[in-house]
Amino acid sequence: MIKEVGRLNKDDYKLLDAQVEKIFRNLDKGKDTLAIKQITDLANTANYFVREELGKRLAAYTGTGNLDEVCGDLLTDFIYGIRATGLFYFYFKYEDNPQRIIQTLEKTYETVPWESETICFELWKRFPDAMREHMPLWAESDNEKKRAISMHGMESIAAKNPQFVLAFLSRLLDDDSEEVQKKISHILTQVGRVRPIQTYTNVRRWLLEADEVRFNTIWQTLKKLANIFTQKSKKDNSGDFISISQRTVADWKKDSNPNVQNMGNKLGSVFHMRNKANAR
Repeated sequence: MIKEVGRLNKDDYKLLDAQVEKIFRNLDKGKDTLAIKQITDLANTANYFVREELGKRLAAYTGTGNLDEVCGDLLTDFIYGIRATGLFYFYFKYEDNPQRIIQTLEKTYETVPWESETICFELWKRFPDAMREHMPLWAESDNEKKRAISMHGMESIAAKNPQFVLAFLSRLLDDDSEEVQKKISHILTQVGRVRPIQTYTNVRRWLLEADEVRFNTIWQTLKKLANIFTQKSKKDNSGDFISISQRTVADWKKDSNPNVQNMGNKLGSVFHMRNKANAR
């Protein structure tokens, strides 16, 4: 029996491969009902790795059965694991066709959220051009979950395309969804770590006419960056990041805009307290 929790071992893979061979034989013989039952029995599991590996193996099918139709129906099943297996099938079968994968994600971003996020993350790494084309449209959706997932994995392009990321975030900056705001904070933190000059420049512009809600959104993010600044981590405390952050805080403290000045003072206090604590 394939394990219900954790990564699979060689014995698990052998069992899975044997079951998939039976599924393929039944599909080739036109025994779709039996094949579907075998698929759903395997997919009805809480083990993420079983669902992923089953979807991957089903995607290798080259027989005469219509597995696209079968797995398309899986996407609407009432059991989460079965829906997730269907999503992985389409991801691995069309892994070089981002347009097709994004079309599938349109159906699953709410019903299979964890796996959909995983795939979005991979798409931002592998197919950034396709994601830059489609995700701005998702960001305009009336659905807050769709707006939030439009940003998931965007940190993958933060180093090469910081201005695209920052412009994308600016369109959602005043979104009233808590889920969207959390995603903004995460992505802004990531781009701030690798491209602090561009980040601080854009943040200052956002602060100029910020209301209390926007100010607090930005503050929550910059607090994270301030903590990174004061961590004793060689990875995060690069010379550029430290010097740029120090210079930015000093400039903001003297800024003529009250929001910018207030943010500079708040960040300066965090730097001072954290550095003092680290020095003990």
